[in-house]
Formats: sequence, structure tokens, C-alpha cells
Amino acid sequence: MTRILSNSGDPNRAGGTGGTGSASGTGSASGTGGGYSNSSSGNSGAGANSSGANGSSANGSDANGTGANGTGANDSGAAKKPSLKQALLAAVFASVIVSVILLAFSWPTVTSDPRDLPIAAVGDQKQVDQITKNAPDGMLDLTMVDSRAEAQQLIREREVYGAFIVGDQPEILTSTAASPAVAQQLKGIATQMQQTIDDQAISGMQDGMKKMQDALKASAQDPSAQGPGAAQQNPGAGAPDANGPDASAMEVPHVKVTDVVPLSDDDPTGAGLAIAGLPLTIGGIVGGVLTSMLVHSRRMRAVAVLAYGVIGGLALTLILQTWFGILQGNFGLNALASGLAVAATAGLINGFVSLIGSGGIAIGAVLTMFIGNPISSLQAPKEFLAWHWGDIGQFFVPGASGTLLRDLSYFPDASLTLQWWVLVAWLVLGIGLVLVGHLKAHAGARKTLH
Repeated sequence: MTRILSNSGDPNRAGGTGGTGSASGTGSASGTGGGYSNSSSGNSGAGANSSGANGSSANGSDANGTGANGTGANDSGAAKKPSLKQALLAAVFASVIVSVILLAFSWPTVTSDPRDLPIAAVGDQKQVDQITKNAPDGMLDLTMVDSRAEAQQLIREREVYGAFIVGDQPEILTSTAASPAVAQQLKGIATQMQQTIDDQAISGMQDGMKKMQDALKASAQDPSAQGPGAAQQNPGAGAPDANGPDASAMEVPHVKVTDVVPLSDDDPTGAGLAIAGLPLTIGGIVGGVLTSMLVHSRRMRAVAVLAYGVIGGLALTLILQTWFGILQGNFGLNALASGLAVAATAGLINGFVSLIGSGGIAIGAVLTMFIGNPISSLQAPKEFLAWHWGDIGQFFVPGASGTLLRDLSYFPDASLTLQWWVLVAWLVLGIGLVLVGHLKAHAGARKTLH
């Protein structure tokens, strides 16, 4: 009995240890005692297995924990999964952006309409009024002057686009250098004037011929003219009156068109001068982006902008004037104007970057490219734009620089004060914003140290 208890105790101890339960079972099999000890050993073995099972269960719970973690990983993967809503929003946003860009560049051309074009007029008021009636409604803004020379001077000063000279020798003065589009409009009016004069001349000739025919009929029906000596008594009865209208002696006036300020032979259509403003705008943006990204010191950014204005202005003028022949006039003044244009835009971008970071690039680009450029009147006169947008555009860099280069090339008598000051003001604003950003950064650094 004591032996059996001893054996049964061994399995219990083995079962308690877990891993040796099967060994204690083997020991029970070798014993000669009753079934009680075997069952005890079996229970002990079961207990061991149970403990093992619990251990497995614990491992399973660990596995479940791992599974839970895996589920968490799957949840995070689901959060990163692209959604249809995000895709549609991105497409809508991109469509809005491209639509705004299209409107910005096409709107001035699509909505352009010549209105209130300043034109000088010399001659009789009634004849001038007749020209105005034949022109499109609201197209002309006429200014009466005393002489042709005065009209020419106003054209050279860019106060008017052309002039009407009415009288015995009708003439229309144009200026393709000021605007090829307006010059074309004035040539169309000259054609209409010539057509009117020709119609009046033809009508007068027809009236004269009818009077002569009536006179011949009257003389043929006069009984006194039927006698044998009628021809001798009145030899000029069948001839037209020497004082009446003679078709062969009538002179039809010809409307002359004179281009007071023509374009150069290198740019006869003015297309080169019209697109010259775009490289200045893009060049200013590119210079601003590069200097703001490559130069980290805010003070040195200001130096880089000024240096870029000098070098870029010289390079652009060498291409536009010396190589292509688009620009005319003084090379130094053209280089100064081009340099101010690119430096003003580059300085503005650097100023915003110094204040708010890389987002300032977008602000500077939008102000210059998508607001200033469409209303700059580079392609058409400012009077073609709706409302006062043409005048407003002259206070942005593209408008001021485009007008300045055109005036320097072809209109040395024109007033250039406004354009110079606009470019200088934008450059000063940009450099000022750079310095403000520099002071703001230093003030923040001092607060951090304290």
C-alpha cells in the first residue's frame, strides 16, 4: 500500500512539473498495484496534458494577440487605400485650375472690343461727324486739332492712335508701332471713306449726264432749231454747256493713308514686340524661384535679385535688340527697362518667400502671370479691354514693362514717368519684404535663445 502511494505521489509531482507527465505514466505502468494508482497516474497525466493545453492556450492567446495586431495592421492599410471621393476631388480641383488659366489668357482676346480710341481730327466739323457716323458705335473718341502737324505730334507722343484729315485732300494718319490692330481699323475707315467719295462722284457724273441729255432733247424739239440755218445761227445748241459738269474734267479725291510711326523691317507685323513681354514675365518668375531656393540668406537674396536684374536685363536686350531687332532705340535704356522688369518680379517672389516660406512663390506667380499678364495690353491696346482693366493693367509689372519697351523703341517723345515708377515701386516692395522677413527671422531667433 505504501508503494502504491509512493508511486501515485510521483506522478502527481511529475504532473505538477508539466513536461514529465508522460514519464510518470510510464512509471505507473511498471507498478503492480491496483487500478486506483493507474487512474491516479492517468489523472495526473491528464492534469499534465491539461497544463500543457493551458500552455498551448496561452500560446494561442499570444497568437490571437498577434492576430489582433495583424488586424490593426490591416485597418491601417485600409486607411491608406485610395478612395473614389479623393480621386474625384483631385480631378475637380485640377479642372478648376486649368479653367482659370484658360480664362486668364483667353478672356482679353475673346472679349476685346475697340471702344473710345483716341483719334485726332483736322477739318470741317460736319465732315468729321460724317466719319464718326460711318464708324462703329462708340469706337472713336475724336479730338479736334488745328493742323496736320499738331496731329502728327500727338501721335508721336502716344496721345492718339491716328488722325483724320478732311478737306480737298483727305488723309488718314496711322501708327502701326502704337497698335497694328488700330492701324488696321483706321485703314478700314479709309476704305469706307473712299467708297463714299467714289459713290458721290459717280452720282454727280450721272446727274451731269442726265442734264446734258435733257438739254439735247430740248434743243432737238425746239421748232426754231429746225430751219436750214439753225445750225449756223446756234452752232452750240447741241453741245454741253461749258460751265456745266464735264465728266472728263472731274477729279475724284483719293484718300491717302500715312503711317506716321511704322514698325521696323525686322518686326513688320509687331508680333515680336507683342510677345516680348512674356519672356520678361517668365524670366522674372524663374529668377525669383531659383534665387529663393538656392540662396538661403535673406540678405543675400536681395543682392541676388539686384544682380539678376543687371545680368538678365543685358542678356535679354542683347537677344531682343542686337540679335532679333525687335527692340529699337537706346540699348542702355532698353537694358535698364528689361532688368527692372525681371528684377521686380524676382524680388516680389523672394519677398513673399522670406515672409511665409515656399508658398510665396505661388503668390508672386499668380500676381504676375495670371493677373498682371492678361490685362497688360501687350497683344492689343488697353482700350480694347472691358471696363478699366486696361488702365489697371498698366500698374502691374507686365503692363508697365511692355508699354515702356514699346515707347523706348518707337515713341521717344512720349511720357515714360508712370512706367518707370511702377517698375521701381514693385522692385522696392519686393526688396522691402525680403528685409522684413530677415528682421522677423532674427527676432524669432532671439526669442528662442532667451
